[in-house]
Amino acid sequence: MRKYFEFDQLGTNYRTETVAGITTFLAMAYILFVNPDMLAAEGTGMDKDAVFVATALAAAIGTLIMGVFAKYPIALAPGMGLNAFFTYTVVLGHGIPWETALAGVFVSGVIFILLTLTGIREKVINAIPPVLKMAVGAGIGLFIAFIGFQNSGIIIADPSTMVALGDLTTGPTLLAVFGVIITVILLALGLKGGVFYGMIITAIVGMIFSQVPTPDGIVAPVPSMAPTFGAAFAHIGEVFTLEMLVVILTFLFVDFFDTAGTLVAVASKAGLLKDNKLPRAGKALFSDSAATVVGATLGTSTTTSYVESATGVGAGGRSGFASVVTAILFILALFFSPLLGVVTSAVTAPALIIVGVLMASSLKDIPWDEFDVAVPAFLTVVTMPLAYSIATGIAVGFIFYPITMVAKGKAKEVNPVMWCLFVIFVLYLAFLN
Repeated sequence: MRKYFEFDQLGTNYRTETVAGITTFLAMAYILFVNPDMLAAEGTGMDKDAVFVATALAAAIGTLIMGVFAKYPIALAPGMGLNAFFTYTVVLGHGIPWETALAGVFVSGVIFILLTLTGIREKVINAIPPVLKMAVGAGIGLFIAFIGFQNSGIIIADPSTMVALGDLTTGPTLLAVFGVIITVILLALGLKGGVFYGMIITAIVGMIFSQVPTPDGIVAPVPSMAPTFGAAFAHIGEVFTLEMLVVILTFLFVDFFDTAGTLVAVASKAGLLKDNKLPRAGKALFSDSAATVVGATLGTSTTTSYVESATGVGAGGRSGFASVVTAILFILALFFSPLLGVVTSAVTAPALIIVGVLMASSLKDIPWDEFDVAVPAFLTVVTMPLAYSIATGIAVGFIFYPITMVAKGKAKEVNPVMWCLFVIFVLYLAFLN
């Protein structure tokens, strides 16, 4: 085992890797409760218990593949932002059945695998300007935060101003505000897993003041995954439409950016980059795409690499053994389904808001003084929460980028791939949105 994971070359050991694996799990364990609450939101028709099991298994299997095959201390789980797009844009926004949406996730995973194996994936990523990649990440952060504000009642609909501040004195909303404050304090103190612990403290306070239902137990048999398992396969034939093409492309784009950024960031922090390149990049990308296929089969939205893995690296993790430990913990988490009843919108909202803050950090890297790229970046970021759609935000940004570049006399700098995307998104906004 030591030889396979190259402990001696990496200067690590079982104890350090185990602590790193536990640290990463605690930093991202919130997804076990946030994802089911997101995908099984009112109106989607998905079974919350089944999504919980799918989330845990997708995370466990994806992380195990990454650890054993690619040998990286990087954990995977259903991605934040992608689950919001799945629920609020695809299912609730466009009225697409969740089974068809899962089929779209499955197809995007298969395409992801093909693009990875052929090497085309890197070419596609390189064709998209870095400024738009950063804008997409930041825009998703704002969108997720807005969902958190809305679900908690902190921000409400208003007939005069569209949105307004809600009644902060109501129980659930006040609990959510408390959750945001306590989570911010924990993270400001540098506590690893601060988002997860913030949810626990918020839930406990909610139970004390009768704002959150008390669970019947803590441990229970693993719930059935029958309501979601394999549902994607029965609806594969429904993905061959222009509307679903845009959905699949969006799944691909966001996962592209998310994965590439996470892999480089975590590997860099661990000192694993060689000549500024990622060793075994193909295996890491394959692990990520395979996890998406597995997750869609089980019944959850796109599974992707988590930047929270950096917390495990910070604790000393350098090998894939840390990921094996994290995967085992996700499997053990399957037996804690009774806690799902405790996780109300007031409990998950703080996590959404804080994750939004973390994702918005890429705004600092956008060259705002360069008008030709600042415009498409800004429109991408601001349109996502205002139009309540990640896909629409991407479409607007990708349409304006060639326009501003041509106007600036930089037409030759626009990659042909961007012109293809320009046409696709114009058609999307003209006929489907």
